[in-house]
Amino acid sequence: MHQHFAKTEKYGDEEIDMRAEVGLLSRNVVYQGDENSEPNQYGATIFLHSIGDDSLKARLSYVEFRNMGQAFKLGRYAIHFHMIGNVHQSYIIGNTINTSFNRAFTMHGTSYLRITDNVVYNAMGHNIFIEDAVERHNQVHRNLVTMTKRSWSLLNTDTSPGSFWITNPDNDFIDNHAAGSDRYSYWYDLQINAMGPSAS
Repeated sequence: MHQHFAKTEKYGDEEIDMRAEVGLLSRNVVYQGDENSEPNQYGATIFLHSIGDDSLKARLSYVEFRNMGQAFKLGRYAIHFHMIGNVHQSYIIGNTINTSFNRAFTMHGTSYLRITDNVVYNAMGHNIFIEDAVERHNQVHRNLVTMTKRSWSLLNTDTSPGSFWITNPDNDFIDNHAAGSDRYSYWYDLQINAMGPSAS
């Protein structure tokens, strides 16, 4: 049992809601790094890649991911959809990421992914990350991201991380919550042209 502060304060005509965000981290199925993950910042990863549009079907739901991501390793994020294109039949629903040493969810060259009803706690760097600015029509709904931590092992911008890093506004971010970030909740880094491998 844990106690949480929950109150609204009234100042003049303004009311400030000071209720804490609360998310359940445990799940019946656990996927995790080993006992050396934390001291070495070298956890488990899930890397998803395929030959192209809709050739991959990844459906991750109601799993607890613990001690994930590998610091100092580019692309070794907790869950990484990498240069796939459209993934209409894939989703990440109702999962938790409890400690990641390198992001939580990354969409890189990936469109039409659903990331819904997940809880992220204690992850380093930008947590829900859209990478090259070509990613479109992803649905990021009702996620809770708490305790986003700065990282000196990723991009320079990860030293002042955003819980949500958005490079293309053609994605749906609806009813998400961010609390306790070392710096930002939402960071819109909108680009005129595609970046990274997608630039070509």
